[in-house]
Amino acid sequence: MVMVFYGSNSKSNPVSMENKVEHQTENQITYDIHLPSDLGMLYKVRLGLQSLENNISQLSLRHFKIQNTSTLDTFSLTINKTLPLSPNGDRWIEFPIQWPLKEALSVVTYHLTVFSRNILNERNLVHITACIYGTHGDTGDRSLLQSLQNVQEGEKNESFLVIVDAVDLGELEKIVLLISSKTDCKLDIRKLHVQEAVKVHPIYVFEVNEEFSVSENKPKIQREISRSFVIREEKQKNYIDNNLNEEGSKVKNLMEYTIKVYTGDKRGAGTDANVHIILFGNEDKSEVFQLSQSLEHQNPFERGKVDTFKIKTKKLGSLRSIEIGHDGKGFASGWFLEKVEITDAARNSMHCFNCNRSVDQSIITLYMLFSF
Repeated sequence: MVMVFYGSNSKSNPVSMENKVEHQTENQITYDIHLPSDLGMLYKVRLGLQSLENNISQLSLRHFKIQNTSTLDTFSLTINKTLPLSPNGDRWIEFPIQWPLKEALSVVTYHLTVFSRNILNERNLVHITACIYGTHGDTGDRSLLQSLQNVQEGEKNESFLVIVDAVDLGELEKIVLLISSKTDCKLDIRKLHVQEAVKVHPIYVFEVNEEFSVSENKPKIQREISRSFVIREEKQKNYIDNNLNEEGSKVKNLMEYTIKVYTGDKRGAGTDANVHIILFGNEDKSEVFQLSQSLEHQNPFERGKVDTFKIKTKKLGSLRSIEIGHDGKGFASGWFLEKVEITDAARNSMHCFNCNRSVDQSIITLYMLFSF
C-alpha cells in the first residue's frame, strides 16, 4: 500500500506502508509518518496499490484517520471500499482532507475519452497510463486499459471511455502519457478529451496526433501533452448551433429523442438528487443532459412515477447503451430506477433499457434490453 500526500505548496513522494507498521490491533494499523514541512497545509490523500500486476490480492479499506501530532488537528473519514475498485480496475482512490475551519475540495468523476486508430487491437500487448494535471494537483498515473467502457469502433477511428475519480483538479493543464511494452508495437493516438461526468462543459481537448513505436530497445515512451483548447459553454452552444461535427463537416440535423424514466413503486424509491444521462450510439455519443424539466411533474423522480424529457443532440446512429446517474445531493438521494425508454423520432423506434435496482453510485451503464 502506498500513500501520496498533497499540500498547498507541493506533494510528497509516494510513502510505502510496507515497513512502517508502528502500532497494530485487530483490523487497525497505525503509522507514524514524517512529512516534509514545505508541503504546506495538507488538502488531499491518494491511497492505492503500487503493484500493477493482475494477481495482486484485494485490500479492503474501512476507515482513515490522520492527526497532526504537533497541533492535534484531526481528520477522519469512512471509506468502505476495496482496491482494486473493480476487476482489473483502478488501484487508487483519492479523498480530500477537511481540517477544522477549512473548506475541503470535492471528489469529482472525470470522463477521459481516448480517440485512436489501433489501441484496441494492441491493448493486450501494451500498458498505458495517464496522469492528468490541474491547478489543484494531479491524478497520479492511472491505467487507461484496465477497464474500458463505451468502446466505439469505426472503419478508421475508435474511441473508448476511462472513468477517473479524483479530488477536484481545478483547471486542467496537461496530461502525461506513459506507454510501455515487452514487445514491438505501434500506437496511433489522435487526441484526448476530459470533462466532468455530470457536466456538458467545459471539455478539455488535448491534441496528440502521434504514432508511438515501442520496441525491445525502447520499451517505454513518455509524452507530456499540453492542453490544446477548452470548449466552454458559449463555444459549446455555437458548436451545436452551427451543426458542425468534430471533423468540421456539416451535420444535417439535430436528432430528437423522447426519454421516459420509470421510478420504482417501493418505499424510498424516489430521489431529490440531480439526475443526468448520456446516450451512446454506434456512431457517436451525446453530451451530458441534466434531466430536470419533466413534462409531467414539477418534482421529478418520485415513487411510482414516470417522467418524460425531450432532448436534441447530434446524430448518434443506433442506440446501444446509456449512462444515467445522479450527484447524490438532496435529503433523499437514493433512487430505485425501474427502466428507461427512449424513442428515436427520426427512426420511429423505441429502445428499452432495464435497471430494476437502486442507483446509489453516481453513474451506472445500461445496455439495450429490446427495441421496436
